[in-house]
Amino acid sequence: MTDILLIRHGETDWNVDKRLQGHIDIALNQAGQRQVLALGELLAEEGIDAIFASDLQRARDTAQAVAQASGRQVVIDTGLRERCYGAFEGLRHVEIEARYPEAYRQWKAREPDFRYPAGERIAETMREFYERSVAAVQRVLASGPYRKVAIVTHGGVLECIHHWASQSSFAQPRNFDIFNASVNRLHWDGQRAHIRSWGEIGHLQRETLDEVDR
Repeated sequence: MTDILLIRHGETDWNVDKRLQGHIDIALNQAGQRQVLALGELLAEEGIDAIFASDLQRARDTAQAVAQASGRQVVIDTGLRERCYGAFEGLRHVEIEARYPEAYRQWKAREPDFRYPAGERIAETMREFYERSVAAVQRVLASGPYRKVAIVTHGGVLECIHHWASQSSFAQPRNFDIFNASVNRLHWDGQRAHIRSWGEIGHLQRETLDEVDR
C-alpha cells in the first residue's frame, strides 16, 4: 500500500499564454521557479521514498526542487510525459480552431479514438494517452515497496489519473481543477487508487512565495 503525491509541474510562459505544449520542451518561467521552491519546502519532511518525473524539463525541474529538499534522486520515466497533440502543439486554442476546425470539434467533443493532424510528431488519441498514463503510474507502483512516492508530471496525466482513480470515463468532461505546482494525494491499496485530496495549493499563497524569496 502506497501513498502517492501526484504533482503537476510549475508554471510556464505557455501556460500563461494558453498555448498547447504537449511534447514541446518548455522551461519553467520565473513564477514557476518560485512555485517549485515552495513545493520543495512543503514536501521536505513528507518522508518521500522515491521521486519519479516526466523527462520534459518543466516536470523534471519541478521534481528536482522536491528532490533537493527531501534528499532523494529523480527517476525519469518518459511514460509520464504530457499527451502528444501533433500539429496542435505550439498553438493557442483559437489558432487550432481556425486552422483545424473539424479536428478542433473532435477535440472538444472528447472523441476518444480521434487522431489529430500530425505535426513534428504523430498525435496520440485520448485512449492511447489514457492507457499510457495509467500504465506509467502502475509501473511506478510496481517498481518498489514504497510507503510514499512523488510523481511529477503534467496536467493531462493528472486528468487521466483522476479518472482512473475515481473510476469515471476518461471521455467525460473534466469537472475538477488542475493547478500548476499542486499536490494531489492518492492512496494505492494494492488493487486500486483512491483520491484522498485534490488540488492542494496553500503553499503557493503570496506570503509563502515571498518567504521563499528571502
